[in-house]
Amino acid sequence: MSKDFKVKKIFELAKKYEQDMSTFLRKMISHPSESCNEKEVIYTIKEEMEKVGFDKVEIDPMGNVLGYIGHGKHVIAMDAHIDTVGVGDKSAWEFDPFEGMEDDEVVGGRGASDQEGGMASMVYAGKIIKDLGLEDDYTLIVTGTVQEEDCDGLCWQYIIEESKIKPEFVVITEPTSLNIYRGHRGRMEIKVTTKGLSCHGSAPERGENAIFKMAPILNELKALHENLHYDEFLGKGTLTVSEIFFSSPSRCAVADGCTISIDRRLTDGETWQGAIQEIKNLPAVKAANAEVELYKYDRPSWTGLVYPTESYFPSWVLEEDHPACQTLVDGYKELFKEEPLVDKWTFSTNAVSIMGRYGIPCIGFGPGHEDQAHAPNEKTWKDELVKCAALYALTPITYVNKYVNK
Repeated sequence: MSKDFKVKKIFELAKKYEQDMSTFLRKMISHPSESCNEKEVIYTIKEEMEKVGFDKVEIDPMGNVLGYIGHGKHVIAMDAHIDTVGVGDKSAWEFDPFEGMEDDEVVGGRGASDQEGGMASMVYAGKIIKDLGLEDDYTLIVTGTVQEEDCDGLCWQYIIEESKIKPEFVVITEPTSLNIYRGHRGRMEIKVTTKGLSCHGSAPERGENAIFKMAPILNELKALHENLHYDEFLGKGTLTVSEIFFSSPSRCAVADGCTISIDRRLTDGETWQGAIQEIKNLPAVKAANAEVELYKYDRPSWTGLVYPTESYFPSWVLEEDHPACQTLVDGYKELFKEEPLVDKWTFSTNAVSIMGRYGIPCIGFGPGHEDQAHAPNEKTWKDELVKCAALYALTPITYVNKYVNK
C-alpha cells in the first residue's frame, strides 16, 4: 500500500465510522461517571474495544481499561480519562446531560468534550488499524482512565508504578480544537490553617479568633498572585483561594480554627517546594504561625482500591522538534493538507504524571473544545471525532517508520 493511498484509506474509513463513533459516544454519555463511579462506562468501553477487534482488553485493579493492538517492541499509548464532573445546575441545560443529544453536527451531554469524545475516536482508530493491517513493530495501548477529575494523573501513577507500563510516548486526547498541544501548567492544592482559642462570643477578648488571623493572610495571598513567575510559553503562575472553612463551638463563640484551600497553578520554572515556601514566607503567615501543607488524595476508586498521593501535579513542556510532536505534525499535514497550530492547554491533564513526574514524552490532540469542559450544554463536533480517529490511526506507523532509531 503506497503512503498516499494509505493516508486516503485511513481518512475514508474514519468518515465511514462517524456514526459508529457518535453512537458509542452517546452510550458512554448515558452512564453517569463522576470520579470513583466509572464502573458502567468502563465496561461499555471494554465491550466496544472487543467488538471492533482489539487484540487484548483488560481492566486493571484500579479500574482503568486498557486495550492493546499489536505486539511490537515500541510501546505507544493514547489516553482518555473517562470520568466526568457533575452536571451542576440542571436547569442550565437545554437538553438531558445523559441522553446523548445528537444532530447532524454535534453530540451533546456530560463528557462529550471532556473527555469521552477522545475515547470514541481512539477506539475507532484501533478498528481502522485492524481493517487496513497497519500493525508494525509497535504495541498500541489505548487507555480509558479513572479519577482524573479528582486527582490528575493518579491513574497513570498506578499504571507506571504498579503495572510497569512505560510507553515511548503518550498521546493525550483531551480537547484541543484539533490543535496540537505540547504542554501546560501544573497545579497544587494547598491548605493553610490558623488556630485560635475559643471563648464566649460576648467577651471575645478572652479568646483568639482564628478567622481574624486568616484575614491578613488572604490579602497577602492576593498580592502574591500578582507577582508570580512568568514563562514565555506557558504563561504566568497563578494563585486563587477556592475554599474557606472554620471550626467553632457555636455561633456565639470565637472561632478556634480557620482553613483555606489554594488552587496554585505552576508555570514552567516553578517547583512545588518553592510555591509552598513563598506562602510560608508571607509576614501574615509567620505572624499567625499558620500551617501550610499540601492536601493529600486518598479516595477509593470504583474497584475499592486506595492509592494515596499528595495533590501536586507538575507542569510539563515537550520540545516542538521532539519526535512525538513531529509525528503528529507530519500526520496532520498528510491527512488535512495544512499546517497545524502547535500550542498548549489552559487546563491540566494526566500528563502531569506521565511527563511531569516520570519524564515520559506527551503530546496532545483531541476532539472538542476546552471551553466545553465542565460547562452546561457540553458538546463535541462529529467532524472532529473523524479527524482525530484518522490521525490516531496514522500516528503509530508514522512514528515507527519515520522516527524510530533516527
